Amino acid sequence: MKTLFAGPSLYGDIVDGRLACAPEIVCRGPAAQGDVAAAVIDGATAIGLVDGRYEDVAAPWHKEILFALSEGAAVFGGGSLGALRAAECAHFGMIGVGEIFARYMSGDLVDDAAVAQLHAPAELDYMPLTEALVNVEATIRRLVARQLIEAALATALEASARALFFKRLTFQAVVERAGAPASLIALLADHRVDRKREDALALVAQLRAHDGARAAKPAWRLARPMAWRRQFERLVEMGGARKG
Repeated sequence: MKTLFAGPSLYGDIVDGRLACAPEIVCRGPAAQGDVAAAVIDGATAIGLVDGRYEDVAAPWHKEILFALSEGAAVFGGGSLGALRAAECAHFGMIGVGEIFARYMSGDLVDDAAVAQLHAPAELDYMPLTEALVNVEATIRRLVARQLIEAALATALEASARALFFKRLTFQAVVERAGAPASLIALLADHRVDRKREDALALVAQLRAHDGARAAKPAWRLARPMAWRRQFERLVEMGGARKG
């Protein structure tokens, strides 16, 4: 079984828990703490982590990713929180995908706020309500490359974007804070780059290409402290309840 955790990064691409381009992949929305491990318990042999929850509940932790890898599951990360976790767990075998992952891996990106995005709840398919900083920066750079704005204005817009809290990060807020002409709002929207979606689709392609077989267990051994054992037991009980 192949499982994908995605929400706002693939808004519009997921309908009723399935991707139109990959109906064989089960989509579970953004992952909270315990969801990756629960997917393994439920039988997932290949997991794609794109979006994660991190404010109202705890985010997916490294331990459950290591657990998945220790069980021979392939774990791909990219696009959003998955890119950050992939950079952090690459040494243990997690597979990073896309430009955002590469930037975290190189140290060009270090803050998880660069991919954070306010979005609607599951009932509204996790519709994005703000822009992610990685998308705003890429959009501004596209305008410069196309000679639609000057470098000095681009610098001011990027500084404005980086100063905004992720829950307020919209093209309108960026332009207003920079004191730039309001006409720039439409220009940014018309040339918008969605780096998160691009990387998420690249991850989906790799997840689809995976043969679904479990890999050999890694050379390292998963430590199982009491906190992990307790959570694992709860997840097993919940899995049993779901199957019952």
